[in-house]
Amino acid sequence: MSNDWQSIFAQDPTLFPHLADLQKDQVLLSTMSETAYQQASFLDQRLFAPDLQRQIVSWAEIASISLPVRPKPQYIFHVGHVGSTLMSRLLGELDGVFALREPAILRQIAELRINQPDTINWSSDEQAKRLGQVESWLSRVFHAHQQVMIKASSFVSPLATPLLANKGTALFLFASLERYLQTILAGDASKQEAAALADLRLLRLERHCGDAVDQKDNLSLAQTAALGWLCEMVTLYDAEAGCPDARIVWMDFDDFLRQPAEQLRIAANHFERELSPEMSQALISGPIMSSYSKAPEYDYSASLREELLAEAAQIHAADIRQTLLWVDQLAARFPIVAAAMATAETRR
Repeated sequence: MSNDWQSIFAQDPTLFPHLADLQKDQVLLSTMSETAYQQASFLDQRLFAPDLQRQIVSWAEIASISLPVRPKPQYIFHVGHVGSTLMSRLLGELDGVFALREPAILRQIAELRINQPDTINWSSDEQAKRLGQVESWLSRVFHAHQQVMIKASSFVSPLATPLLANKGTALFLFASLERYLQTILAGDASKQEAAALADLRLLRLERHCGDAVDQKDNLSLAQTAALGWLCEMVTLYDAEAGCPDARIVWMDFDDFLRQPAEQLRIAANHFERELSPEMSQALISGPIMSSYSKAPEYDYSASLREELLAEAAQIHAADIRQTLLWVDQLAARFPIVAAAMATAETRR
């Protein structure tokens, strides 16, 4: 990597702030082409390969670089497993959109916000300053007419409020609770992820609710999955309430799948991008819609998804029914849960 990396960093996103070592106050920069960004499903450690050029620099060195003033990134936030990568790929095809999918450094800041370790003593003001710096780093583009659109990881939703303050723009993707449960229960990897994240999601949900929700060991498989939906829906509901000047539109992924061309145009219009009916139809008829968004080399389709969800609904029918009742009980106890559930119903 060039010794004159500061001038390269100031010009465009060729040097990507990939990961931060928050204890050492350092950042790992990776060399990325525009094509590499376009192809990447995740801008995290899964991109690491022997031929990826990398360099560690101090956070302060990057923060001292004078960057051109750029528009705030636009955002896609979501509850997880609801087509956010697909939506990012489709919108990333529009002229002027520079799509970033799940930059890991944002997740690191989010995790710090949720559970700050004793070894990193950042005040609230320091956290806000650092987040602003990261956002400015991620705002860089290859072409002057571009604007960054960040598809955040669902784990980054705790940052939605500060990121959307001052008239931010975002698409909030979700699914109904029942469809979400079917989605998670349809795959071994998603069930394992739900179990692994149960402690963190209980912590986040209980902070929103202000009281204990339940004991993790008491939860069934479907209840453990429901934690993901509850945690992220409550977080996004709270973010919208906390950002009255933000431009936010909610979209149910199943509505999108029923009318993809029309819904894609709604999303593009929300982000102030022109998309004709003909272009929208061409995009949803193309290869992006017929492949697995996180791994485009694999075929996937709305009909296959429907088959998998129907099978999961049948296998786990009793657990899903009990879980829906359990969530109704939580809604009766906690107004914010009831409000998030109402949001899912009224925004469909």
